[in-house]
Amino acid sequence: MSRLSAATSPVSPRLPIRVALWLLDSPRFGEAPSVKRFAGQLLKQPARQGVVLAQSRLGQLLCRDCGNARDRRIGLELLRQAARSGDRRAQLELGRLYSQPRSNEALQARHWLELAAAQGSAEARQLLGGL
Repeated sequence: MSRLSAATSPVSPRLPIRVALWLLDSPRFGEAPSVKRFAGQLLKQPARQGVVLAQSRLGQLLCRDCGNARDRRIGLELLRQAARSGDRRAQLELGRLYSQPRSNEALQARHWLELAAAQGSAEARQLLGGL
């Protein structure tokens, strides 16, 4: 591939996801609210297109870090979509959310934690012991 064609080729559709994950997982940047907002913007389109990893991480971000109910509802739906597709991280997060006292959804919590535990999540096994 020539230098010119490499420079003019379109950006890989996976690049925004990779950048968002790098930012969110970075100990240096990951906790900054502005970084979380930017990462959320990068994940939005791939999540809409059905990319499970983007759905999982954006759902997590919305459920954990957004103050309004609308964003939390959207986050919960994104987590459900990713969890139904077999994403262990989304299954674990749903199990955590449903096991909180304010949620009072022990059956849902058990369902998602059992799925995450079956995929090797030690944290899910630990949470199941507490239900």
